[in-house]
Amino acid sequence: MVTEVAKGSGYATAFKAVTALNTLAVLAQAVTAGQLMSGGGTDLHGLGAGAVHALGLLQLIAAILLWRPARGPGWPALASLAVLLLGFVQSALGGSGAVAAHVPLGMTLFGLSVWLLVWSWRR
Repeated sequence: MVTEVAKGSGYATAFKAVTALNTLAVLAQAVTAGQLMSGGGTDLHGLGAGAVHALGLLQLIAAILLWRPARGPGWPALASLAVLLLGFVQSALGGSGAVAAHVPLGMTLFGLSVWLLVWSWRR
């Protein structure tokens, strides 16, 4: 549960916004992955990976700020770290052609992102 201090801070709003953007970026990766399967979308998928990395870092920073100065829960920071690290693992697996691991890990990354998004927007 987010404390009253955390709810009233701009940190909660920042976390909501960046989590929504990161989840959209991860969803866009799923769409461009589908395009890759039909022979296109390579450039978009590569650009999307950069967006997932950048937004994952921003999400982690927002989660840390929500936790420490705003006195919110700490677990979103750990989950955001997992999102960031999973994004890098995804890039490494995708670049090596390990589709058998890349696809399930991508689904895990998407699930974790949606979970954080839903948590951040609940009342």
